[in-house]
Amino acid sequence: MKIETAYIWKKHHTEIYFFILKKVKDEEATREIIQNVFLKIHQNIASLKDIAKVRAWVFAIVRNEIANHYNLASTTIPLANHEFSPNNDSYQGFCCFDRFVTNLPEPYKEVVELVYLQGMTQIQVAEVLNISLANVKARIRRAKSLLIHNFNTCCKFEINKDGKLVGDSNCSVCN
Repeated sequence: MKIETAYIWKKHHTEIYFFILKKVKDEEATREIIQNVFLKIHQNIASLKDIAKVRAWVFAIVRNEIANHYNLASTTIPLANHEFSPNNDSYQGFCCFDRFVTNLPEPYKEVVELVYLQGMTQIQVAEVLNISLANVKARIRRAKSLLIHNFNTCCKFEINKDGKLVGDSNCSVCN
């Protein structure tokens, strides 16, 4: 017996939708992920060997697409609709940016400067600093967390529903 994408849709789409929504907590992202899931199901349905295991196969695709969604999420902190390029010497247009980066603990500061200000890849930074890639990623995550906290408390920027820093500076230090 051959199974078709339409059958999988009818039987599992509601369960898949709510599973994804529970994980990503965003309806728009959920709809995007479910489209990708069913595209992959349609493209790879011939690889399904055991029809009895269709649900497990489908949810493996769902989990992979959720992971892809998070992996493709933005890795930068957009700052108040300003643009900057990695080899720019001055970031004075950003409220307190230089001060916040300078005040980061040294391991985080070093990684942030190499990746975001000098434009190196995370792999290159790991090689230069002789640390693991996982360590570089952890330091970047922690540095972003500290920078977001500083922008929130000092400059009154806010995090939008997509996790991006938005707003206009309302900082007594800069104004």
